[in-house]
Amino acid sequence: MMNSSDQNVGTVNPSFDIEEAEKAKTTSNNELIYGVEDVPPWYLCILLGLQHYLTMFGSTMIVPLLVTPAMCIQPTDPAKGEIIATLFFTSGIVTLLQTTFGLRLPIVQGATFSLLAPTFAILSLPQWKCPTAEDIAAIENATNMSVDYAEIWKPRMREIQGAILTASLFQVLIGFSGAVGLLLRFIGPLSIAPCISLIGLSLFGAAGDFASKHWGISFLTMALIFIFSQYLRNVDFPCIGYKAGKGCVRVGFSCFKMFPVILAVVIVWIFCAILTLTNVFGETEAENGYYARTDIRMSVLTDTAWFRFPYPGQWGLPTVSTAGMLGMLAGIIASMLESIGDYYACARLAGAPPPPTHAVNRGIMIEGLGSIIAGIWGTGNGTTSYSENIGAIGITKVGSRRVVQSSALIMIAFGVLSKFGALFVTMPDPIIGGVFCIMFGMITAVGISNLQYVDMNSTRNMSIFGFAMLMGLVLPQWLNDPANAASIQTGSQTLDQILLVLLKTSMFVGGAIGFTLDNTVPGSPQERGILAWREQLVDNADDDASDAYAGKHDATYDFPAIMPYVRKVRAFKFLPICPTFNVNAYKYCCRKKQAVRNPETAVRTPETVATQV
Repeated sequence: MMNSSDQNVGTVNPSFDIEEAEKAKTTSNNELIYGVEDVPPWYLCILLGLQHYLTMFGSTMIVPLLVTPAMCIQPTDPAKGEIIATLFFTSGIVTLLQTTFGLRLPIVQGATFSLLAPTFAILSLPQWKCPTAEDIAAIENATNMSVDYAEIWKPRMREIQGAILTASLFQVLIGFSGAVGLLLRFIGPLSIAPCISLIGLSLFGAAGDFASKHWGISFLTMALIFIFSQYLRNVDFPCIGYKAGKGCVRVGFSCFKMFPVILAVVIVWIFCAILTLTNVFGETEAENGYYARTDIRMSVLTDTAWFRFPYPGQWGLPTVSTAGMLGMLAGIIASMLESIGDYYACARLAGAPPPPTHAVNRGIMIEGLGSIIAGIWGTGNGTTSYSENIGAIGITKVGSRRVVQSSALIMIAFGVLSKFGALFVTMPDPIIGGVFCIMFGMITAVGISNLQYVDMNSTRNMSIFGFAMLMGLVLPQWLNDPANAASIQTGSQTLDQILLVLLKTSMFVGGAIGFTLDNTVPGSPQERGILAWREQLVDNADDDASDAYAGKHDATYDFPAIMPYVRKVRAFKFLPICPTFNVNAYKYCCRKKQAVRNPETAVRTPETVATQV
């Protein structure tokens, strides 16, 4: 994230000069089939773009399936499919913005799990809890009319929209102002590890609820995901390909490594369909296996229109509350810090130089803008960078920006095709539960993996991490009891709601405790893991390529088409998101002001000495 002027981030290897950096880059590019600036044939762009779409599909689809029940959307409501389609549609738009005007690397944007915890905390407030069957019956008896469920879930969606939209303004401001580096000075592994780990741990209840509908089907789903992603990850599926000068040749396709979730879901889904057709599963809720049937929500597929164009404000005007906005900030910050590491990993795998400061600032800003777009359209979630698609670049050796832009167009196309989103609403709950168990476990492990930079032989670090994790589970669980939640009495209803949302958000409680203790309890930077963690953010413990590239211009991160005009405007050197941004311009202005205010303490340069003589 930092450029070469940030001396506190990495160590400089004097023996690693520009020529060696160029040689390293050439070697990396030789391993790539297509680099960032390369444009494959149109048919390859479509095929490889479809592959990126399939790679991000599982993680993106799961989020609406998890959030919509908390919004009181009925299992057979076509709105669930429309929300899934809207999420893919906005993910395509934001991916286009990120690859064209933002970071400009082949990085895919999609739904983020970081916003789930604050979302559930907001929806657990008394005014947003779902009405019971008795409440619905009482309303219908009193009005002699059937309840319009859209009027139940839409206000909840609008509340989440407003919270995401306003909290994302902070991310836009951080990116536009270039304050990312300042934020990273105070946030280290002991702040990030409990924050991200608690995202997965706090969702174990939802995973158990879905999986318990039929543990046999759930365990089958989990087993297949593990078999494909771990046991068969190095097994290539034999295919026939074409190479110039060689004709048709046998090639291997790493389908098990790239699509373990999709393969497992499709296989178990087909298995459930067979058992449904043969009436192995019960036909009523009281019978065993009913929730594993594939036909209990088929009405959603038939009632949904083939095409529907998502539009801003389709669920109504977003509502804004202070409690919701502050609750979402914890998720926004966690998502932002995850993305910074993804930027450098993507550059390395795509054969590009490490992203300069202005590109990282722009990437963070566009992600914030993407979450604002998601809030305006009404996806119930935000956007973030997808690490799995970065891994796909390393596997396929295709780092072309145009391929990911093609993938974005595919996302938009399937977002307009409403039937496609409705199809996945019919997925049996036990399959979803199996996927949840694997994914939430993986999120927890990703958070804990940040401790690799920390000295875990230190009682200081063990105490901080253990206490932050435990309190991140204990306090929200205690507040889930309405009687305990009522104990928060500050005299202001607004302040009560703010505290309730924040303290019921596991990742906020754990992250805040870890952040506070890590920055106040004495400890060396090496013991805290700060130096190693910042170094991996810059180049992931790779060589000192970022320092070698400093001072050399690379067009990868330039704006398309308008750079000749941008370079003519000197003021853009002060804009942290502009490719011509020069951090030394700030230093020059500061020194100039210092010289005017106090000439005796001004820095003496050859020019100033000559002037004085």
